[in-house]
Amino acid sequence: MRSSLGSVLAGVLFFPGWSEGVTPAQTPASAEGKPASIEVSPPSLRLEVGQKQQLQAVVKDENGNVLSGAQVIYFSGARTAVGATPSGLVEAYRPGEHRITALSPLDPFAGEPDSYTAGDPGIRTEVIVTVPVPPLSSLEIVGVPSRIYAGTTIPIRVEAADVTGARRGDARPTLSVSDPQIATTDGIDEIAFSKPGTVSLTASAESVKATVDLVVEENPITSLELTTSREEARTGDVIHFRAAAKDSSGQVVADAPVTFVLASRPDPNHPASVGAGAPAHVTEDGRFVAEQPGIYTVLALAGREMARASVRITPRAVRQRIEVVGHAPVGDRVTSDLWVWEGVDGRDYAVHGTWNAEGHAYFYDVTDPSNMELIDKVQVDARTVNDVKVSEDGRICVISREGASNRRNGIVILDVTNPREVQILSQFDDQLTGGVHNVFIHNNHVYAVNNGRRWDVINVEDPRRPARAARFETTTPGRSVHDVWVRDGIAYQAGNTDGVIVVDVGGGGKGGSPQNPVEMGRFPQLTGWNHSIWPFQSKSAGKFYVVGGDEAFWDNPLAPGVAISWKERIPSYAEGWIHFIEFDDPASPREVARYQVPESGPHNYWIDWEREIMYVAHFEAGLRVVDISGELLGDLYRQGREIAKFYSDDPNGFIPNAPFAWGPQPHKGTIFFSDLYSGLWAVRLVPAEGSEKPSDAAGAAASEGAGR
Repeated sequence: MRSSLGSVLAGVLFFPGWSEGVTPAQTPASAEGKPASIEVSPPSLRLEVGQKQQLQAVVKDENGNVLSGAQVIYFSGARTAVGATPSGLVEAYRPGEHRITALSPLDPFAGEPDSYTAGDPGIRTEVIVTVPVPPLSSLEIVGVPSRIYAGTTIPIRVEAADVTGARRGDARPTLSVSDPQIATTDGIDEIAFSKPGTVSLTASAESVKATVDLVVEENPITSLELTTSREEARTGDVIHFRAAAKDSSGQVVADAPVTFVLASRPDPNHPASVGAGAPAHVTEDGRFVAEQPGIYTVLALAGREMARASVRITPRAVRQRIEVVGHAPVGDRVTSDLWVWEGVDGRDYAVHGTWNAEGHAYFYDVTDPSNMELIDKVQVDARTVNDVKVSEDGRICVISREGASNRRNGIVILDVTNPREVQILSQFDDQLTGGVHNVFIHNNHVYAVNNGRRWDVINVEDPRRPARAARFETTTPGRSVHDVWVRDGIAYQAGNTDGVIVVDVGGGGKGGSPQNPVEMGRFPQLTGWNHSIWPFQSKSAGKFYVVGGDEAFWDNPLAPGVAISWKERIPSYAEGWIHFIEFDDPASPREVARYQVPESGPHNYWIDWEREIMYVAHFEAGLRVVDISGELLGDLYRQGREIAKFYSDDPNGFIPNAPFAWGPQPHKGTIFFSDLYSGLWAVRLVPAEGSEKPSDAAGAAASEGAGR
C-alpha cells in the first residue's frame, strides 16, 4: 500500500469547466466583515445565440458593506447551452432559460469537492440567462422523387435553418398546394396526387417559405406483389417485406412509391400477446419488427393497387438466471470504473478507481472470482480516480485524476507487471489540468478526455517519459466530450450535444494516425446526453453499429441540483437509453434501435462481439444482460431481448441496499462489475430451462442481413 505524487488532497474546491491556466485568487475575504450576499450586475441577461456579455459582482457583509478582498467565481449549470468563464464572461450557445452561478468561496481549501457541481459552502447567487429562439432564415423541401405518379401518396421532408445556420427540427412547417384538383396534402408531411398535371407545393414556417413545382404523370402501375423473407419469427427479429409494382406488360416500375401499413391481432396461443395490443412497426423500406407475440398483417399500397402478407411472431425466450460468484465490498467510499485483465503471470486481475475520496486505485487478484483478493492500493494526489485502463500486454495501467491539490490533474501511468507491487512510473499533466474523466489505451497511446472538451493523445511507448502526440477537438459552441473508445485504429467519441463522432487514428483508411486524427463521420443525438460509446460489428446481421449511451438524472427534491448524491448518501435515479446507429456508411449513419429500461438510465456497458451480448451497468436498475444478435430495429427492451438482470444490493454498502451499477466487463465466463455504493462484484449466467442462447437464431438473421 503506497502513496505518491505529492501529498494526499486534504480538501480542494473543484469547478468543472475552468479554463486551463486560470487560477482564482487564493486570498480569503477581507476581515471587514463576514460575507453575507453577492450582488451581480446585471442581475439577469438576455442574449441572442452567439452573443457575449461580462458580469460584474461585489460581495457584501451583513451590514451591506462591500468586502474589498472577496473573490467571485462564475460557472454555468448547462455549459453546452451557455458558457461562463471563471471571471464572468457569459456566451450564449443554445436557446432556453439557463442559470449562471456566482460563488464567493468561504475558504478555497475547505470546500467539499464535487465533480458535478461546485461544492464549496460559500455565498452564492444565480443569474438567469434567457436565450430566445433565433428566427428562421430558410426552408428547403428535400427528397422529392424524380417521377411522380397520379394516385400515389409520398412523404415530404422539409429542412429548416435559423439565422445562426443551425438546423431547426422544431420549426413545424405547414404544407399547401396550388391546385387541389391535382394534389392534396395533410398539411404536415404527406401529399397525395389525384391526376396528371403540374402543381406547386409550398412549405411555410414563421415568415419563411419554400416552393417546388411538381409534375404528375399517368400511373403505369397495374399490379402489386408483396413477398416476405420469413413467415414466422421471434419478437425482435427483423423481417423484410419487399413490394414489386408492375405495369400492364409485367415490367417492374422501379421508382413506384410504396406505402406499408400494419395491422395486428393477439395470438390466443400466447398469453403474453393478449391485452398487450401486439405492438409492432414497419419502416418505409419494409423492415418489420414486433415487440409482442401475435399475428401481423402488412399491407403494401401503390396507387390503387394493394397487396398483403401475414406473419406469426412467437416469444423470444432468452431469459436466464444470474448467480453470484463473489463480492469484494467497498463501503467506506464510492467506487468508480474497473478493468479486468490477464496478467503477464497468467493470473487474472482487476482494478477499479474511487470517486470523491482520497485518490485511490484498488487492485485485486480475481483468478478465483469466488474469493477476490485485494492485493494492493495506489494513492495519488486526486479526489477522484474515475477511469482505469490496462494495456493490451498487461504491463501498464493508466488512471485518470480529478481534483488534484495543485489543480494539475492529468493521468498517472503505473507498472502492473506485478499487480501485488504496483509501481508509479510517471505522470502527465501538460495541458491536462482541467481534469481527466476518461481514458483509453491502444497501441502504446493513451487517449485522455480533458476538461470535458477534447481528447489528447499521449505516446507511452516509453511509459516513464510520456509525450503528447496530438489532440482532437471539435469547434461546436459549448462542446462537451465525455468518453472515447478505441478499437482497430478507430476512435469513437461520445460527445454529449456533439453526439457520436468516429475518428481515424490509424485504422480507418482516411489517412489518420495517433499523430493526426481524421474525422470519418458523426451522428447527432437528439437527447444531448451522449455519455458512453461502443463499436459493434454484428456477424449475424452483417452490419456495423456504433452504440451510444445516455446519462441523465431525475431531479431529486431531497438533494436539488446534485446529480449523484454521494455526499448526502441519498439514492439517485437515472434516465436515458442506449442508441444503436447503423454506421456501415459513415457518410449517412442512421439510428435504428434503442435499449431503454423504463425506470432507469444506463451508465457504462460492454459488448461481446463473439456472443453478441451487451452487458449494461444500469445504475439503480443494476446489471442488465441483453441479446443483440441479428439485425436490430426498434425497442430492444420491449422485444424481450433482456437475458438477465441482477440488483447489487448490499446492506453494508456506502448507501445500504441501494444498487448503483457503474461499469461491467465479462472475463473468462464471469461477469465482473463495479457498483458505486458497494464495490466489486462477480456473477455468472445460468441458463433457464427452455431458454435459447442468443446465437441460436442468429443464422436466420444472418441470411437476411447479408448483402443489405
